[in-house]
Amino acid sequence: MEQKAGHKFVGRGTHKGKGIAVFTSGGDSQGMNAAVRAVVRTAIYLGCKVYFIKEGYQGLVDGGKNIVEAHWASVSSIIHKGGTVIGSARCLEFRERDGRLKAAKNLIDNGITNLVCIGGDGSLTGADIFRQEWSSLLDELLSKGSITAEQRQKYRTLQIAGLVGSIDNDFCGTDMTIGTDTALHRIIEACDAIVSTAYSHQRTFIMEVMGRHCGYLALVAALTSEADYVFIPESPPPDDWQKRLCDKLEQVEMPV
Repeated sequence: MEQKAGHKFVGRGTHKGKGIAVFTSGGDSQGMNAAVRAVVRTAIYLGCKVYFIKEGYQGLVDGGKNIVEAHWASVSSIIHKGGTVIGSARCLEFRERDGRLKAAKNLIDNGITNLVCIGGDGSLTGADIFRQEWSSLLDELLSKGSITAEQRQKYRTLQIAGLVGSIDNDFCGTDMTIGTDTALHRIIEACDAIVSTAYSHQRTFIMEVMGRHCGYLALVAALTSEADYVFIPESPPPDDWQKRLCDKLEQVEMPV
């Protein structure tokens, strides 16, 4: 007897009453607004009470007006915009336990037990540390009288989902990180523009692109723009790279 493949369907309003917040952190990348929009409208569909945390981790630590409820119309007409409409900022205070303690208190005050972090390596690392410390942070808040025993029990678990907003494409578990495709598109546009001047004056241009410890942008841009040489961090150049580069360029025949 043939069996039908099972599937799980999440119905409208099945998570009614749960609090979820979304924030963007670290460097901005194209596509962050689309991700924020998807989180907000999916959360509303599920019946959650959804919040913006403005200015990244700084807003999480400061609380107050930085944590605001989001509605369906709050994310209208943002999908095409670059950067992030809810702001992003690096926060040294969150690196310390006192800062994370303030952040935990702000989440509990707003009834938030689910976080969506959109950011890069540092942002997601911070989110993971926050998750690991959550139980001890609540214990400390309880001992100080900042929260009640009922709150300690009700908000005992913090769920965090990470969306990688990084143009470098330097995270495993995803085919392409948020912002990579747009960054690559901009690089190719720049290469196409500068090649005309290179041909006109028989000159060589060296272009430096982002990537940190990941050479994805440099490698793919070099392949698509027919570059003669490429350096990537995964394969450090030899000590005599200047000579090798000059030798390679001398072999290139310029069009007549």
